[in-house]
Amino acid sequence: MPEVKVHDMKGKVVGEVTLSEAIFGIDPNKEAVHAVVKNHLANKRQGTQSTLTRAEVRGGGAKPYRQKGTGRARQGSTSVPHYTHGGVAFAPKPRSYRYSLNKKLRRLALKSALSLKVKNESIIVVDSIKMKTIKTKDFIKFLDSVGAQGKALIVTPEHNETIVLSARNIPGVTTTFATLLNTYDIMNAKTFIVDKAALPTIEEVYA
Repeated sequence: MPEVKVHDMKGKVVGEVTLSEAIFGIDPNKEAVHAVVKNHLANKRQGTQSTLTRAEVRGGGAKPYRQKGTGRARQGSTSVPHYTHGGVAFAPKPRSYRYSLNKKLRRLALKSALSLKVKNESIIVVDSIKMKTIKTKDFIKFLDSVGAQGKALIVTPEHNETIVLSARNIPGVTTTFATLLNTYDIMNAKTFIVDKAALPTIEEVYA
């Protein structure tokens, strides 16, 4: 079973914790992770793009010039795609990019993402993440103390308004709680910071 050091909010090592082999110690399935991340990004797409087809642009009702005798190619309308101000061929229209994946694959991807963080030593376990007041400056000091690098995902046992508000203006820092983990957020973060109290919930919910 993987063992990880536990730090306090000042970065001092205060102990060790043994993580669940079934959640944090599996052989990562990169294909599953890729499929779920791709699905997540597709589901986030708005799909609101829209351009005008030749039927929707203004004009084009009259034949621009006679059929024969001009030396030019015959033309029946000015709304065709090869004319300036004409319609767009195969114009994109509003659509949904959503599609679903089965639960088994999504769970495998999540476990693989968590296991990759442990394998790459990108996980930081903190004995207790607490903020007395909403203070972004103090939260930045906490991140520096525990050695957070680049984008960071902060996981708490449950929703904590003080932590959310303290971290929300820090570029690259995302907060969530144990029951709302997703593969994309885990893989998008370079550092995975988790409150020790959230580990039992993660191991129970995603087992």
